[in-house]
Amino acid sequence: MLKVTNLRKEYDAVIAVDNISLEVKRGELFGLLGPNGAGKTTTIRNVLNIIKPDAGTITFDEKPWSPEMWNIIGYLPEERGLYKKSKIINTILYFASLKGIAEQEARPIVKYWLDRFGLKDSGARKVEELSKGNQQKIQLITAILHKPQLLILDEPFTGLDPVNQILLKDILLELRLQNIAIIFSTHQMDQVEKLCDNICLINKGKVVLDGAIRDVKKKYGTNTIHVEYDGDGEFLKKLPNVKMANIYQNYAELELHDIKKSGDLLAKVGENLDVRKYEIVEPSLQSIFVNVVGMPEREKNPELGKISPKRSFMENPEAKKAFISVLVSVVGMIIFAVVASVKKDQGWMPVGIMAGAFVLSLAKFLRVRSKAEPPKEEESR
Repeated sequence: MLKVTNLRKEYDAVIAVDNISLEVKRGELFGLLGPNGAGKTTTIRNVLNIIKPDAGTITFDEKPWSPEMWNIIGYLPEERGLYKKSKIINTILYFASLKGIAEQEARPIVKYWLDRFGLKDSGARKVEELSKGNQQKIQLITAILHKPQLLILDEPFTGLDPVNQILLKDILLELRLQNIAIIFSTHQMDQVEKLCDNICLINKGKVVLDGAIRDVKKKYGTNTIHVEYDGDGEFLKKLPNVKMANIYQNYAELELHDIKKSGDLLAKVGENLDVRKYEIVEPSLQSIFVNVVGMPEREKNPELGKISPKRSFMENPEAKKAFISVLVSVVGMIIFAVVASVKKDQGWMPVGIMAGAFVLSLAKFLRVRSKAEPPKEEESR
């Protein structure tokens, strides 16, 4: 269905997508994963032709992008794009018309989905009157009502309570049985683990892990211990055989250096905690994610949080040079203005020249600063 080959997108000095390739087949649930700023949103926008890639190819059933593709794709963005002052029914009908569905044909479809999502009597209400979770349901309806062949969902579970997460999971599985290709990007690893056939994990614009979930777990072995207990399990992080520890309120997932020494670990755990369950398990997708991507630098080194962004920017030699030029031109303007006001025969031309120099140096300074900042769309991802 969808094939992406050697995709690349660069913003000034930031490479948002670096030679990414992936393939999604019909009837498949595909997880596009990665930490914030990894390049997921840029990849999705390239696929949707919202932004143009610098290199690479994107095909749908071996055909390149064309305007007709819009009507076979459903898209749920992370940011809600609903008209808050409009009535719910009018909003959904409007999105249906954009997909070429006439109002007479769309109304029974809209009724079905409103009923399905527990919003049967809400059609006449305004979007802004709904909770965030129910607004998410409306946006989901606009993404699927035209029966797309490719469905792309960016954080679809956002705002949904556990009951509605189960409802959405059931709907996604039904759509998969209808031979629809589904991509969803999320940070909820448990949902990916339950739903997806294949995943692609990207970090810093590159693919770092991909394939079937069962193969990914097999690759990372079974050096993982799941412990359920009562007590404070923070000490588990400091045990010598523990390579990585995810500690929660009443259970922990521990990756060991040597699984053969798990008995020693059990003895140590039993001395300090009231153990209810202790078993060797496959590593969770969450632990694999952390293992491959690593902890954020700020968490590994808290001192990084104390560094001022402005200071780090000004350590750039080009930025420092541009900033000095701005200061020199400002001082020059002041000096020449004072001289011109005291000596009437001096004239104001030197002031005008320094003003021009100030404008040029300020423009250069702003340009250097913009190059040092990542694109906003990736900061949120």
